[in-house]
Amino acid sequence: MPMVPPYPPPLRRVAAESRWMAGADGPSTPRVARDMDAMRYRLSLLEQDPSSPSHHKRRRRSLGDDASIYESILKDELLPPTPTDTTRRALFMGGTPRRRPALALAPPPPPLTPAPSSSDPPAPAEVVPAVLPSPSAFTFPATGALTNPLQAMQALARPAARRSSLVTALFENPFHSTCPLSRAGREMIMQPRTERRVVPALPYKVLDAPDLADDFYLNLLDWGQQNILAVGLGSCVYLWNADTASVSKLCDLAPADSVTAVQWNPRGNVLSIGTHRGKLQQWDVVKQSLVCTTDAHTARLGAIHWTHGAVTTGSRDRTVAHWDMRRPSDTPLARLQAHRQEVCGLRWSPDGTALASGGNDNKLYLYDARKLADPMAKYTEHTAAVKALAWSPHQSGLLASGGGTADRHIRFWNTHAASTAAVLAVDTHSQVCNLAWSPTTDELVSTHGYSQHQVVVWSCASMTPIATLTGHSQRVLYLSVAPDGQSICTGAGDETLRFWNVFPPAPATAAAKGVGMHAPWAQLR
Repeated sequence: MPMVPPYPPPLRRVAAESRWMAGADGPSTPRVARDMDAMRYRLSLLEQDPSSPSHHKRRRRSLGDDASIYESILKDELLPPTPTDTTRRALFMGGTPRRRPALALAPPPPPLTPAPSSSDPPAPAEVVPAVLPSPSAFTFPATGALTNPLQAMQALARPAARRSSLVTALFENPFHSTCPLSRAGREMIMQPRTERRVVPALPYKVLDAPDLADDFYLNLLDWGQQNILAVGLGSCVYLWNADTASVSKLCDLAPADSVTAVQWNPRGNVLSIGTHRGKLQQWDVVKQSLVCTTDAHTARLGAIHWTHGAVTTGSRDRTVAHWDMRRPSDTPLARLQAHRQEVCGLRWSPDGTALASGGNDNKLYLYDARKLADPMAKYTEHTAAVKALAWSPHQSGLLASGGGTADRHIRFWNTHAASTAAVLAVDTHSQVCNLAWSPTTDELVSTHGYSQHQVVVWSCASMTPIATLTGHSQRVLYLSVAPDGQSICTGAGDETLRFWNVFPPAPATAAAKGVGMHAPWAQLR
């Protein structure tokens, strides 16, 4: 059992009113420089961007929203619909794209002429000019169509027509309507506005993390299912218990080796550690003991991801190896050699049927779990290293990937489709370091490096930012989601770990709320 050093561990809470101090084994950064970083961090918290979605607690309808609605109505009434406008209106209305029906002109009423007698000669045929009438921008109900006013009054008396008041009913009923807008325009105006969710702009906890490597290709942070955060600092691995706020030192690989990757198994009781020399270690956290060591690669091991009873590793030796942890061995189940440079991103799909790997060769490969020898798809639209990978837990086969400094895009892929073209590409204007999907809502969080150094929460329905979180003074290289699905932890080159509340809680079920006929009896079981 490893001995715990007598000095305080390097992970400790940083008070807002006190100076940031490094531990005994902390970095060699001067105190003045660290104080200046702290001052810049405090100033960045005070100077909130008015355009940030999380700045105002409650904003029912802004001037920009009204302008967007007005622009959509003008385009809908005056211009023919385009696929882009139809899709935007569908996203706004919360449904599927609907094509606006063609504008139709009502035929003019027949002229009032006396009936011809039998003795009069037949009138000559009227010559109709061969000029088609131009379509009108606005369509009004024709008077000839309302031949039965009783039907209109009966429709007005129905509860469905009286939404909130008689004025609303008169506004919606075509018999009394004098509004020049079409029905689609009226529905857009009367659509209730959705409230933007408020995301706290400040972290609820900050921990000092000396020797946290400022390396884009490493993965040194992971939050396990037992609510324990593992972080690699130099040659050591530390565990922070979120329930008790206690810190313990798991291992120290000095002086022969250093930590390059950490990853919990699905149960959260075994921690996999990758080293600079290409070794893969399995640690039993409950017993605080080393289970096994595998010579996995010939270069540093920077990416690890678990699946059902097995673990997959990626290395600078440009290979991906798949290991069976039920029978530890130095021979992997499969070794993949598709990449031409370092492998820095690995993610198994939630159902364990597909593996995505990203590398410094700007390539993204997709493998079938039943046949790992050759990739079943190759995606080549990224123009920089692909480290950030995330599978959607809500839609099967949807994969998100982020590119490095020269790419700066988040791309979405439909892995079930035969096409290898991206479904959507979003320019973030900065290096994409990590991606994580919310397990409770259809939202995505991304961390960025050059030059924004920020954390962005996205709404996947429209890919618009819900909140932009700032505070790190260097690249936000590491990201992990808490087991409850609400909090995230970010790590950066400024040697700090910050904890944020970004995702809403999971919707409570009827049994959890105590709703239903059998809810009182469920408490007795």
